[in-house]
Amino acid sequence: MPELRLGPLLRYVDEDTATVWVETDRACEVEVRCVPGPEAAGGSSRTVDSGTPAGGGARTWQVSGHHYALVTVVGLEPGTRTPYQVLLDGEQVWPLPDPAMPPSLIRTRAPDGADPLRVAFGSCRWAARPADSSHHSVGPDALEALARQIRADGETPDVLLLLGDQVYADETSAGMRARLAERRDLDEPPWGQVADYEEYTELYYESWLTPEVRWLLSTVPTCMIFDDHDVIDDWNTSAAWRRDIAEHPWWQERILGGLTSYWVYQHLGNLSPGELAEDPLFAAVRGAEDGAEVLRKFAAEADADPASFRWSYRRDFGRVRLLMADSRAARVLDEQNRAMLDESEWAWLRAQALEPDCDHLLIGSSLPWLLPPAIHDTEAWNAALCAGARGEAWARRGEKLRRAGDLEHWAAFPESFLQLAELVAEVGGGPGAPATVCVLSGDVHHAYLAEAHFAEPHFARPPDSRVVQLTCSPVHNSIPKYMHWGFRFGWSRAGRRLGRLIARHARLPKPALSWDRTGGPWFGNHLMTLALHGRSARLALDRADSTAPAPGAGPQPGSLLSRVLERELSPPGGG
Repeated sequence: MPELRLGPLLRYVDEDTATVWVETDRACEVEVRCVPGPEAAGGSSRTVDSGTPAGGGARTWQVSGHHYALVTVVGLEPGTRTPYQVLLDGEQVWPLPDPAMPPSLIRTRAPDGADPLRVAFGSCRWAARPADSSHHSVGPDALEALARQIRADGETPDVLLLLGDQVYADETSAGMRARLAERRDLDEPPWGQVADYEEYTELYYESWLTPEVRWLLSTVPTCMIFDDHDVIDDWNTSAAWRRDIAEHPWWQERILGGLTSYWVYQHLGNLSPGELAEDPLFAAVRGAEDGAEVLRKFAAEADADPASFRWSYRRDFGRVRLLMADSRAARVLDEQNRAMLDESEWAWLRAQALEPDCDHLLIGSSLPWLLPPAIHDTEAWNAALCAGARGEAWARRGEKLRRAGDLEHWAAFPESFLQLAELVAEVGGGPGAPATVCVLSGDVHHAYLAEAHFAEPHFARPPDSRVVQLTCSPVHNSIPKYMHWGFRFGWSRAGRRLGRLIARHARLPKPALSWDRTGGPWFGNHLMTLALHGRSARLALDRADSTAPAPGAGPQPGSLLSRVLERELSPPGGG
């Protein structure tokens, strides 16, 4: 009998359709069967004209000996909550026989938008503490806390955005290293880091098989994008970095394994059923006896020529538009022409953003657009040095500092930073502008809110939309205590003055855009949630806190989310 190795992951959901991803231990037929029950609104799941209950099925396809399916579920009723089962060759394998876990549900949106859309997001999650970590206490996992919170009060996000570093290929746990040691000598490169596709599969098992997280991913739709640690720290920081990493004999297998596994485990589920049906790469993989070589060839081309493939994608939730931008693999790294997004990627983002008829525009970027001003100026200064603004010796020093300090955010791509500001101002100006433009980011291992201000002469008029940077990181990670002080100082008046002095060393003008911190910084493991209803927007920040067992409840240690902040984001008058 086939067995479920990983999943199910509920990925895409709209008013009447969903996709469910699974990994199995052998080739088989996978069926997702929606079951009538008390959780389904109206007491039952919808039946299509033929009388067939909502559901779907697919044959598995194979990559490097692993078997996967992405099942499209059809016939769902808008505005319902429908339990589902997963069957392999006709035998039920999900839900697991665990009475402590509620049913996995597919929640569809009502077409009239009667209820708020709840978008939760965060980034940077260690499944387990790395073996050689010197960080302070990591604390409870916010995803596990969210799962317990849903079970406690039933309030469930409509979608969960995971904004990078879903897995850490370069920071592995003791348990993961024990599994790697069964395959190879960890005293040889790449040592305790992940080496290839097979080892990436083990990393995903560690990350997504814990009971609370597995159940959460089975019942809350997810959208994902990678960041550097999904491959390696500093991935695509600079052209010099790419030249240096390519000299390592182990690198080619690492990048092919990283991109291939990301396509299988994360990227495919970001796509709608219509996009999947028209995707030639998906068709080629399903049509091959084993799709590994097809994907290796694709990954090599995508790494060599970022313009050959677009990892960015769009999702619409009624009148809320999400544009998830690839701010890691789509970069132009030539020092004289650095760009966060290449020309084709930028043209795509611009076209999607300027399309009319949305109440809220969400731009997902793993890396924050608006940083603490002192850090922004330092990164812009560093970029100018690396481009030769103060000569060759300073350029060499700048490259070393860039890698040591992770100076590679939007500020380190000054033209792209300004381009995004100009695009946001254009989107937010004039009739039909969205009420809010929210840039959602992670990466920096703390949470904060910032609001942008567009002043003359560079901007002809400020946008009518409220423009905010919402940064939430980590989900489960940590930073050294001294960095807490650094991030706070970066927002201070003294920090701003120091940043301007540093920028003047590279002869940089004052940024055309200004911004202020409106909340934070907060440290710990967090999730942010936007509640979007019509043209109103409300933000909540929740921290994962350890909880003691309730009196008489028995030994049930765990964690729940505690509310740190609630704030209205809508412009005056709702935009």
